[in-house]
Parts: sequence; C-alpha cells; structure tokens
Amino acid sequence: MKYQTLEKKKSVLLPTNAKVLRALGENLKLARKRRKLTLVQVAERAGIARSTLWLIEKGDPGVAMSAYLQVLFVLGLEKDLLKVATDDLLGRKLQDAKLLSKPGKDIK
Repeated sequence: MKYQTLEKKKSVLLPTNAKVLRALGENLKLARKRRKLTLVQVAERAGIARSTLWLIEKGDPGVAMSAYLQVLFVLGLEKDLLKVATDDLLGRKLQDAKLLSKPGKDIK
C-alpha cells in the first residue's frame, strides 16, 4: 500500500501584509513583557508549545489564527479582535456611493 505525504502549504503574503503580522507579533511580545510573563508561562496558559508562541511573536503566517486568539486571551486582549472592521470607512463609502447613484429612489 502506497502512502502519499501531505506537504504543508506555506502561506504567501504580500510584503505589506507580512509587515502587519510582524507588528502584531511584536505587539503581543510587548504585551507579554509588560505583564512580566515568560514565554513558557504564556505558552502553557494558552495551551500551545513555546516554539509556537515564539513564531507568533515573530508574526509567522503559518500559525493558526486560533493560536493567536489563545495568546490574546491569556494576555486579556481577546476583545481587541472584535474591533477589526468596526470602522469600515471604505465599505461605508462604497455603500454610500451606491445608495446615491440610484436615481429616483428615496431613502426612507
């Protein structure tokens, strides 16, 4: 019986997106250090390997979003994730432009 090996797909990011992930990792590292917590402490509390936390703090795109969320939770910052896209300026401008371009329709 032949077995196929599954190759792990590497995430490919645009340079600007990679920069954002690195900044997130650095922010998480600073938050951990401000709380005077070690890599081992946060990793244990988050239920992840120390090496995974190290990758998170480097902004590695191959780490699961759930691991990032666990670290945010341990640091008491999980609700910060809810702020993503709450101020969607581009979406509102696009929506408003579409609403204004409908001739003969009044907004009630």
